[in-house]
Amino acid sequence: METSQLIAVLLSWAAHLSGYPYPDTVPELNRVGHKFLVEHACTGEPRNCRAVAWYDDRDTIYLDDRVEDLEDPVVRSVIVHELVHYLQDLSGKYDPQVCDHQLAREREAYSIQRTYLNRIAGRVAATYPVFAPCS
Repeated sequence: METSQLIAVLLSWAAHLSGYPYPDTVPELNRVGHKFLVEHACTGEPRNCRAVAWYDDRDTIYLDDRVEDLEDPVVRSVIVHELVHYLQDLSGKYDPQVCDHQLAREREAYSIQRTYLNRIAGRVAATYPVFAPCS
């Protein structure tokens, strides 16, 4: 499956599970080195940076180029998580400048990620959310 097709399918899952409407546009998926994720998703702290994907709040999802198997349900669940952020962004439901909104946004995305993984892989999966402190 082409990446654009995969994003469209996973976006439909994210919209279905979240209740957000399916948008007219889809975000871009860019492959990047882990250092990029350390700098942007983990605010420069490499020691504990477990991020493999990050949504930039501007229509782009960045995926660690060390992630090779886009068929893996866990990898796909990570992309669904980031697509939920895209849908949240389009909805205007959360103000990214408000700390409580940032935390609620992450909780919602992790919840939908777990639900997706349960439905698609048929198993309960543990996710270990790490919420960055609000800036």
